[in-house]
Amino acid sequence: MTPVLAPARPEDVGLSPEGLAAVDAAVQGQIDRGELAGAVTLVARHGRLVHLNALGLKDVVTREPMAADTLFRIYSMTKPVTAVAMMILYDRGLWTPEDPIARHLPEFTGVQVFAGLDSQGNPRLAPPDHAPTLLELMTHTAGLSYGFNPDDPVDRLYQAKQVWQSATLAEFADKVASLPLAYQPGSKWLYSLSMDVQGAIIERLTGQSLPEFMQKHLFSPLGMVDTAFHLPPEKRARLASGYRQSRSGLKPEKPMLFDHAEPPALASGGGGLISTAIDYARFAQMLLNRGELDGRRIISPEAAQLMMTNHLSDELMGAGFGVGAQAIRPGFGYGFNGVVFADPEACGIPVGRGTYHWDGAWGTWFWVDPANDLLYVGLIQRGLSFSPNLQALTQTLMADAYVRQAIEAE
Repeated sequence: MTPVLAPARPEDVGLSPEGLAAVDAAVQGQIDRGELAGAVTLVARHGRLVHLNALGLKDVVTREPMAADTLFRIYSMTKPVTAVAMMILYDRGLWTPEDPIARHLPEFTGVQVFAGLDSQGNPRLAPPDHAPTLLELMTHTAGLSYGFNPDDPVDRLYQAKQVWQSATLAEFADKVASLPLAYQPGSKWLYSLSMDVQGAIIERLTGQSLPEFMQKHLFSPLGMVDTAFHLPPEKRARLASGYRQSRSGLKPEKPMLFDHAEPPALASGGGGLISTAIDYARFAQMLLNRGELDGRRIISPEAAQLMMTNHLSDELMGAGFGVGAQAIRPGFGYGFNGVVFADPEACGIPVGRGTYHWDGAWGTWFWVDPANDLLYVGLIQRGLSFSPNLQALTQTLMADAYVRQAIEAE
């Protein structure tokens, strides 16, 4: 049996070497223009690794080149990993999408909805139309926010409560539950700390810390040897330096929220992981395989399908929601903790129907395309910036890398 992600030539899996080179040329162009320091790109198809390339620099000061095993802060690419952790518990019968959040975190019992400010500037509250559910928690429609916008009155409440200064996920969830919902559950799509609340649910249901659970049930069985919530001393030299763009070029950027130097007290299921391209490719291949890798089943095919199915209504997809480069729109919906292409033609990106993807605040991105049995991982280290949209750019260019005869023969 051929090992998972064993190397192969692009031609062996119906891809054009010239087409793949054109995709990397677009990324290299951003490096040449000084937009990026470096990148690692990876493509696999039919379970075979056909492309792994390190471009540019890992550190612009020392001029150390990027390497294939460079470690990156993947930030919100943690979210799909947390979704799989939740689906492991779904397979165990520990929750259903219809469950109220309060069934698993009782502190959410009686949560109210923000209804504006009174004449004194205090929040007015209204009862929810229904208790927010786990399906809504998994799709950014439960009424939660992220708490980062100082101009938003609900976010100011998050900041006053010091949600992100919580010592544990249990304290984190308790603080969030004490605040009003930003909108009626199910009525909007708002990027939020929902996946960190999922982390609290995982800890509550299992009695394990989120890092312990993920290590035992995800990273270890998947062979993700470099993925974790902190960076041990022996691996620190492999971490890509972070940068932000300025008028005078790339400048060093400090990490957001987490420095990863020590095991965190508050392990973020929404953005706390460090990983490598090959580690994340193993995770992505498991998704393409409908929950299995190397003969080890992580989640059931039914759980994988549920996770990578759009759960937004046409109304929500057409309402102009989104965050950063992820513009929710007709055909571009949302599954559990990640975008689902319900209709690629409608949203203008030439991927297969059912493609699942997400990105990270420092520019990392990935997608899995079940229709074409392909995965792509792109890792960079540019601080919060969504221009250029490398995910959409590489997805568009990858469409030209398919060899037509091979596609028709499959």
